[in-house]
Amino acid sequence: MSRTIVHADLDAFFAAVEQMDRPELRGTPVVVGGAPAARGVVAAASYEARRFGVRSAMAMSRALRLCPKAVRVSPRFDRYAEVSRRVMATFRSVTPLVEPLSLDEAFLDVTEQVERYGGPEALARQLKAEVKGNAGLTVSIGVASNKTVAKIASDMGKPDGLIIVPIGREAGFLEPLPVRALWGIGPKAEAALAVAGIHTVGQLAGADPSALERPFGSRGGIFRRMAQGLDERPLETEHRRQSVGAETTFPNDLADGPELCAQLGRIAAGVARRLTRGRVKARTVALKLRYSDFRTITRQTSRADPTDDADEIRGRAESLLAKVVSPGDRFRLLGINCSGLEEDGKEEQLRLWQR
Repeated sequence: MSRTIVHADLDAFFAAVEQMDRPELRGTPVVVGGAPAARGVVAAASYEARRFGVRSAMAMSRALRLCPKAVRVSPRFDRYAEVSRRVMATFRSVTPLVEPLSLDEAFLDVTEQVERYGGPEALARQLKAEVKGNAGLTVSIGVASNKTVAKIASDMGKPDGLIIVPIGREAGFLEPLPVRALWGIGPKAEAALAVAGIHTVGQLAGADPSALERPFGSRGGIFRRMAQGLDERPLETEHRRQSVGAETTFPNDLADGPELCAQLGRIAAGVARRLTRGRVKARTVALKLRYSDFRTITRQTSRADPTDDADEIRGRAESLLAKVVSPGDRFRLLGINCSGLEEDGKEEQLRLWQR
C-alpha cells in the first residue's frame, strides 16, 4: 500500500513569531540572533531580510551590513517552544503519526486520514488553515509517498507553499534537481559525484552502482535509491534525546583564568538544569573550545556513573581544560556537551535488581 507523507515546515519560524507578537515588525526585515558586538550569529531571518542575502548562521555583523534597515531581535526560545507545542498539537489532531524534526518542522503520516479529508490537497490545505488559525503562522507543505520527496517538495514551495508529488512521479520530480537537494549529500559528496560526471539527481539515479560504491561505500546505494524516489523509512514518532549541551561566544577573547572558569561554571550549571528538567543523567562530558584564531577542538571524558550534578559536570570539564590549555592561549568560545544519557533512576533500579 502506498503511503501519504506530509512534510510541514513553518516559514522563517523565529522571525515569524517575532513579527506576529510585534505587529510593527510585519513587512519589515527582521533578524533574530545575538548582538554584533557579542559576535552574535543569525538564528533566523524574515523573508524581507533574506532578499538582501541574509541567511541563518551568518555573522550578525555581516547580516546588518547587507541589510542596514533590518531590526535585530534577541531570541526568545521559551516563546518559540510554546508556539511549537501549539503547532505540533495541531498536527497530532490530524494524525497520531507525527515525527518532529525540530521546533518548526515535522513529518506526518496521513495515509489513514487522507481519504476522509477528500484527498491529499484538501488535507494539506486544511492543515495550513488550522496552523494559521491556531498559531497565526504560515507553513509550507510537501506531500509525497515518502519522506525524501515530501521534504524536498516543501522546501521548493517556500514560503507558504503547497507541492504535491503524485504517486509514481517521484523520480520525474527529482530528475532535474542538483544532487545537493538530497539528504546526506553535502559539499564533499557533491564534489566526488561531480568528478564522476554526476551533477543532477537524474544522473545519480541512473549511475552504475559499483561506481558509487567505490567513493561512498554502502551510502552509494542509499543515495541512488533516494535519487530514484525510493525511501521506505518509517516515521519515528518517539525521539530519544542523544545529548544536552550549551556554549557561549565571548564578546572579547578570554585567557585561562578566573573569568574563563566562571564562564565554565555558568555553562555547567545551565546544562545540569536541562538534564534535571529532562529527567536524564549523562555518562560523557565533552568540552568544546574555539581559540582566537578560530581553531576548534573538543575533548571528552566518560565515567560509569551518570550525573546531572552541576559541580560534577564542571569538575570534569575543568579537568579536560587543564589538559589542553597552554600559556598565552585565548578563547572566543566555550561549550559543554553531555551525552550517553539515561533516564534518571534507571541506574538505581538496575542496582536493586542486582542485589
